Amino acid sequence: MPQLFAVTIDCPVPADLARFYQAFLGGTLHSSNDDFVALVIGGEVRLDFQRVHNPEPEPWPAPEAARRVHLDFAVDDVEAAERQVLALGAVPADLQPGGDRFRVFVDPAGHPFCLAPPTAVVLRSG
Repeated sequence: MPQLFAVTIDCPVPADLARFYQAFLGGTLHSSNDDFVALVIGGEVRLDFQRVHNPEPEPWPAPEAARRVHLDFAVDDVEAAERQVLALGAVPADLQPGGDRFRVFVDPAGHPFCLAPPTAVVLRSG
């Protein structure tokens, strides 16, 4: 059975983006060179950051932008987490489609991510 072991995020400066997420999530950074950094969180979750030299993506959710993956984070206090990510260099996304369910931000490399209360994590059948 295949096992997901990491999510890799393309970015221009891996160490900078890895430090942004480490400041928010904790964890330990591992790097073998300037083009790759792994952030291991709690020994179970791994975010990898790799250097790419492609152009800056169109801002989310631009219809002409390539499709992308984004990260969702459950936080106990959305307001406090929002203050934290803003202080670390994230910006609120112009479009906020989640209403009161979640908030969308853009990290320093231009990737969208969401903050949500723990109730948003619950999956419903059907």
